[in-house]
Amino acid sequence: MNLLSSPLLTDLYQLTMLNAYFAHGMQETAVFELFVRKLPPNRNFMMAAGLEQALDFLENLRFSPDELEWVGKTAIFGADFVEQLEKMRFTGDVQAIPEGTIFFPEEPILRVTATLPEAQLVESRLINLMHFETLVATKAARSVLVAPGKTLVDFGFRRAHGAEAGILAARASYIAGFTGTATVMAGKTMGIPLFGTMAHSFVEAHDDESIAFARFAQTYPHRTTLLIDTYDTVAAARKIVELAARLRENGIRVTGVRLDSGNLEGLAKDVRKILDEGGLHDTTIFASGNLDEYRIHDLIAAAAPIDGFGIGTSLVTSADAPFLDAVYKLEEYAGKPRRKSSPGKATWPGRKQVYRYYDEAARFDHDVLTLEHAPAPGAEPLLVAVMSNGRRLAAAESFRVIRERAASQLACLPDGLKALETADAHYGVQVAPVLCKLAEEMRS
Repeated sequence: MNLLSSPLLTDLYQLTMLNAYFAHGMQETAVFELFVRKLPPNRNFMMAAGLEQALDFLENLRFSPDELEWVGKTAIFGADFVEQLEKMRFTGDVQAIPEGTIFFPEEPILRVTATLPEAQLVESRLINLMHFETLVATKAARSVLVAPGKTLVDFGFRRAHGAEAGILAARASYIAGFTGTATVMAGKTMGIPLFGTMAHSFVEAHDDESIAFARFAQTYPHRTTLLIDTYDTVAAARKIVELAARLRENGIRVTGVRLDSGNLEGLAKDVRKILDEGGLHDTTIFASGNLDEYRIHDLIAAAAPIDGFGIGTSLVTSADAPFLDAVYKLEEYAGKPRRKSSPGKATWPGRKQVYRYYDEAARFDHDVLTLEHAPAPGAEPLLVAVMSNGRRLAAAESFRVIRERAASQLACLPDGLKALETADAHYGVQVAPVLCKLAEEMRS
């Protein structure tokens, strides 16, 4: 049994509601929408990710015999409920904005239309999957924006909150435009390009630093990136120049060096000077060590000669914005619009669509949130059908397609929204009059 695909990856109240729905015959069609209420601090946009995992979960939804047996042994549920669960599959429809798409608060990024029990049961896991990957993709996109043309590598697996988080963070960051990951399983299972150098322990295990460099280069003659900050970074850079001359005789080129500590700006400039004076103009400098988009921005602004960055803890935990106010709300049931009217948590009722308008420079101008049956002329609809009757409508999108979409979306962002700090003016999301009218009618 694959624990990560289990329908028991949910909250207890989902099961207690299902039991009540079954008991009272509440199995008419329901419409739920997943959206983010507001942006976290210092975020001007979000990038959607996680749809692939969400669709896979829905398509394979079923309770195993072991799970059914466990539910039956609890003191909460009876045999009739277990029988209902045994037959349960997801047979609904799904509309969603494609992965790599930029979106804003109040805009649904996924809509589930299914019987009320089916649509209810999947809430927790759908939020869990799409919340996390969207969080990391957005964090990664910020580094992509501040470091165009640089090699960006996910180094975060060891600090991720569990194995699934580490692998999905590699996926989300790659979608956003990272060059690759150090997480081997993400390379095996998803085909994401792998990057890695050497650890300080390799150098420490040798009595002589130069011997450590030479042995690693001889072992990996075609991808020789050497970690040079174990002891004295500047002295190690000089050793690299001396070693490179000997390695060239055997057809080995030192392709790069890595800095993982200290004053990265100053050390990068010193190391670059030493390498260039030694004729190693093509040897790149890669930096890591508690980096995030803010530090990378400062290093690039200071003209630090760094060609690539490894980003770990801050990326996989989205350290400065570790959660989204993501929710999944009932918007229609049994053919009637529904809404939550709680202060500060009120929702827009009915099945909705998001339309995007562009300006003359082909950049985002504003979005319109409206009812599905009231299209906005001359605009691009963001939600598209991805699943019908519980089955996907198309094969999973390739990384190439998703990455190209993400890059295009970032290119279309107004300059003010690309900033690392909160923009002076929020992006405009207009609520269509027809939607305002429906909400007012329901309030009255």
